[in-house]
Amino acid sequence: MIDIRFGPQVCGDLASASSREWLVPDGLGGYAMGTVSGLRTRRYHGLLVVPGETPASRRVGLTSLDPAVTLPSGARVRLGAHEWASGDVDPRGFELLERFELVDGLPRWRWRIGGVVIERELAMLPGRSCVAVVHRLIAGGPVRLELSAACTWRDAHGERRADGPTPQVEAVADGAVVEGAYRLAGPGWAPEGQWWLGVHHREEASRGLQPDEDVWYAGRFVGELERPGDTVSVRAWTAPLDLEPMSAEQIVATARRRNRQVVATAKPADDVEATLALAADAFVVRTNHAAVDVVAGYPWFGAWSRDTMISYEGLFLCTNRADLGRALLRSYAATLSEGMLANTADTGRVEYNTVDGTLWFLHAVSRHVTVTGDTDLGDELLPALRGVVDAHVAGTRYGIAVDPADGLLSQGAPGTALTWMDARVYGVPVTPRTGKPVEVNALWINGLAGLAELTELAGRDAADLWRRHGQATASFRERFPAPTGWLHDVLDAPAPAYPLGGAALHDDDALRPNQLLAWSLPFAPLEPDEPTLRRVAAGLLTPLGPRSLAPDSPEFVGRHRGGPAERDGGYHQGTVWPWLLGPYVDACRRGKMSVADVLVSIEAHLTEYGLGSVSETADGLAPHAATGCPFQAWSVAELLRVRRKGQ
Repeated sequence: MIDIRFGPQVCGDLASASSREWLVPDGLGGYAMGTVSGLRTRRYHGLLVVPGETPASRRVGLTSLDPAVTLPSGARVRLGAHEWASGDVDPRGFELLERFELVDGLPRWRWRIGGVVIERELAMLPGRSCVAVVHRLIAGGPVRLELSAACTWRDAHGERRADGPTPQVEAVADGAVVEGAYRLAGPGWAPEGQWWLGVHHREEASRGLQPDEDVWYAGRFVGELERPGDTVSVRAWTAPLDLEPMSAEQIVATARRRNRQVVATAKPADDVEATLALAADAFVVRTNHAAVDVVAGYPWFGAWSRDTMISYEGLFLCTNRADLGRALLRSYAATLSEGMLANTADTGRVEYNTVDGTLWFLHAVSRHVTVTGDTDLGDELLPALRGVVDAHVAGTRYGIAVDPADGLLSQGAPGTALTWMDARVYGVPVTPRTGKPVEVNALWINGLAGLAELTELAGRDAADLWRRHGQATASFRERFPAPTGWLHDVLDAPAPAYPLGGAALHDDDALRPNQLLAWSLPFAPLEPDEPTLRRVAAGLLTPLGPRSLAPDSPEFVGRHRGGPAERDGGYHQGTVWPWLLGPYVDACRRGKMSVADVLVSIEAHLTEYGLGSVSETADGLAPHAATGCPFQAWSVAELLRVRRKGQ
């Protein structure tokens, strides 16, 4: 894997060290997460964040474990880091960090206090909500190490305050049980019990959200480090609380072995692919019902069918885990209703509210069968997939229906945003894209051809599917090219002066990246030509991926910043989306254009934000600072896919 390590110049600078985040997943949708500096900058940061009934319904448990070293001289040095509502940062343990690194994907810190060097390693036990934190004396000593446990038990999207109930902490052997929900274990437990008031999360402040909370100082662990190699370790785990996990050192070793196996199974061609293969593993989870699913992004997203299906090839086929992917496709197929794939919202509700998620599902099944030769799965799912086409032809929810006049797919209903550009501000869609969106119809044409191939592989007649494919393709080629030199983004859209359902329609020629799918998909309706792709790149391409809208558009928003309304308003109005590098690279390759230089910046990005991973979004204006989730499934999956495809 690529070498991710930082010395004192980064570790000791709070802005630099706190803008780089690490993630250790548990394989269930929970995680440990924080920054290089040790400062918790998000409400979502913690050493034990536990998934609920769905991956999105997470709860924060152990927030921090602050080290303090008592030297032979009697001096006491605090190595933690907290920011407070007052603006103070205290303690400032990051100033004593001489190195941070990721070793087999696991974070490791090293503090130097004169001749004393202490190292911390952290891991989660794969498949269980259990974290282990190991501290080892590297040089110097003897010293005493105290570890102060700051705790809470709350929804990951909220805060807990001292004016509410006091957390219940029950002393047990070697530690304590907090709120009956998780157990802490380590040496020399001494209960304390007081609120730390006004812990500040600077990233939440920048996102326009409540930035402050109070956490409960439950107690401290104390151990002696007499000679180099001695360790003091703490574990924290959820139910069953009486089922004690293996030792902390064994947990670290187990997690390291597993991560190495994940990478070896993927058979990466180089260190970048090895890093991406391990990054991809973070998003593949087992839910409470033992089903395979995909977390769209950390730290706040759960499972979304569109994201899952866009990510499918990169996460499963490019990492040689088609067996898990097969199980996922079968479970998602069982959710089809009226020809639409369920979209499991982060609220926990099952909704049918995307026009493209189902079409991406057709694509994922087709790719699975094509890459693996698993025709048995194709045969099994064929009736359900044929039902998708029949429902779209007949018409299904939200005005999703095939226009018999041209064979293209139309969509839209009042107050809905059904494409991937689905942001809302105060409940109003920012980009409803009512009509015939370009990428939806590229996916429709691609899906018809893919299903026709699956049908023929099963020994059945696919003439009707090929007829529909031919009609839609001819209409696409006739109607989508715009006088501007690129493709229309939406055909038959309501004119701006008319509400949905009004008499006037127009074709929207805004320069957006959605058209890339018209050239990139396996059964794309158009053959790419270099002049058109260069026009698209000139207006949209940035070092981290295509913008969602060209900068010369009146609606362009160059910074994905501010409160929820400001961020959602700019989400698809100029913000950069790294996942779109996948379709861009595919289109260029099909057009015989060189892409040797296109991925250089995104690969460098692996050490800049979410360490070893790829961010959800970035600003549309230079320097294109990363925004959104630091760890995003489709961003990682598409980068891995196009790298492997280019070999």
